[in-house]
Amino acid sequence: MKLSVVIPAYNESLNLPKTIEVIYNELVKEKIEHEILVSNDNSEDNTQTVIEELEKKYPTLRHVFNERPNGYGYAVRKGLENFQGDCVVVTMADLSDDPKDIVKFYRKMEETGCDMVFGSRWIKGATVVDYPKQKLWLNRLVNNCIRLMFGFKYNDVTNGFKLFSKETMDGLKPFISGQFSFALELPLKAIIRGYSYEVVPNNWYNREVGESNLKIGKMMKRYLFVLLNCLNEKLFSMGDYKKGIYNASRKKKK
Repeated sequence: MKLSVVIPAYNESLNLPKTIEVIYNELVKEKIEHEILVSNDNSEDNTQTVIEELEKKYPTLRHVFNERPNGYGYAVRKGLENFQGDCVVVTMADLSDDPKDIVKFYRKMEETGCDMVFGSRWIKGATVVDYPKQKLWLNRLVNNCIRLMFGFKYNDVTNGFKLFSKETMDGLKPFISGQFSFALELPLKAIIRGYSYEVVPNNWYNREVGESNLKIGKMMKRYLFVLLNCLNEKLFSMGDYKKGIYNASRKKKK
């Protein structure tokens, strides 16, 4: 089972060398067939030059360039349109997600045959370091509201660190989000559509270099947009997008 690691990157020239090195070494050590796919989100620094130099050093690394529109979701979507593995994980360019957890996700999918593996930073076994207090308060508020609205127990839906089988990812299209709310769209759609998932604890560390590009006010409005769209599907779609049904209909159209 080949693993694709998609890394969205905007102005991450200082972070990428260490991130790629650690992820590559971890996957090689674990003998996991893989590719590392960086999606350059039209960076304004020398991220592109850094990526091209890193590609000479790491044989499983390649990149795509996301011209416009830009934003976390659009950059991830560009990567998801171009990955070549049997499963795909999205992780951050700043090592806030622990590369060892990529292996943990992969092994859990191998072991169980589930469609997805979700990380949670808020269950036993997870380590969270220097999470901003305001962001933490909003995170727990949003996640608890989502659990009440949709009736499931998973407590870290807004966590973008997740592993999906290729078939599952195909079944979640078309995508509607272009910013960080894309991290919410994927698991909500997947759960509503009946894809199976496992939850494992994952570690999170605040970035050491650079600044986060997330703007909380705009993010909340985009979260609401995704929530309402997914709630509409849950209540009124009559099961048209359920696992198996939607994938089969898309294959017939092709």
